[in-house]
Amino acid sequence: MDLMVLLDAHSLDTNLTFLHRGILEPKSGIGHHFHNQCEEMLVIFDGEAQFNIDGRTSTLKGPVGALCRMGHSHAIYNATDKPVQWMNINVSAMKASYDAFDLGDDRRGVPIDAIPVFMTMRLDRSLLRPTDSMSGGKGTVQYRRALEPSVFTSPWAYVDHLMLPPGASIGPHLHHELAEFYYVVSGQGAVTVSAEGSGSETAPIQVGDAIPIQLNEVHSFENTASQPLEFMIVGVSRDRNRRVDSVDVQKLPQASSN
Repeated sequence: MDLMVLLDAHSLDTNLTFLHRGILEPKSGIGHHFHNQCEEMLVIFDGEAQFNIDGRTSTLKGPVGALCRMGHSHAIYNATDKPVQWMNINVSAMKASYDAFDLGDDRRGVPIDAIPVFMTMRLDRSLLRPTDSMSGGKGTVQYRRALEPSVFTSPWAYVDHLMLPPGASIGPHLHHELAEFYYVVSGQGAVTVSAEGSGSETAPIQVGDAIPIQLNEVHSFENTASQPLEFMIVGVSRDRNRRVDSVDVQKLPQASSN
């Protein structure tokens, strides 16, 4: 398998441990293991893979993810002859605290359940719903909360799926109770971020970029291209109460461009 670290435990104020991105080569995967202090979700963006949670395995087609809660086991295996684009997201119970207990099981040749008996998350555009002027932004965006706070036991708060058509934007807003990262699934555009007590900065973004948003940072996004700009958004709260808040901001400080 191929792996790169997009974000690590220092990337957010809250308890994100890491965001890994890579390729599952044919007939390869991540072996069966436990996390007792972390929650983790493996995501594939294309193809298909065998996802395992607590010893039960199902074949899922991308784009899809499977959540493994704290104290449970999981694995993933690419049984096909084609590489699969994948991602691994890990959130810990305590800041920068990671654990893994390896079971020495590669999960090859295991029985396959036709219907998964574990929680999954689909990035299916057909499930998105229109939202007008999101946080005071321009136009109508397509949005869905793919995983609610109730499914998690760590400070992990949610996973959102968001798509901005050309010319649309999310207006400036901030979160007091959680930090986030935006991962660009497809398209390109611009992000503007302003930390407390400083001016704002605008930078271009494109597919494959991960944008960390800290507590109380004002942020907005705009689709500046001719194709949809699609995000997966992960929110991580201050603590295991998983409080979720959003405060719209009328005006950003003067921006500088990257």
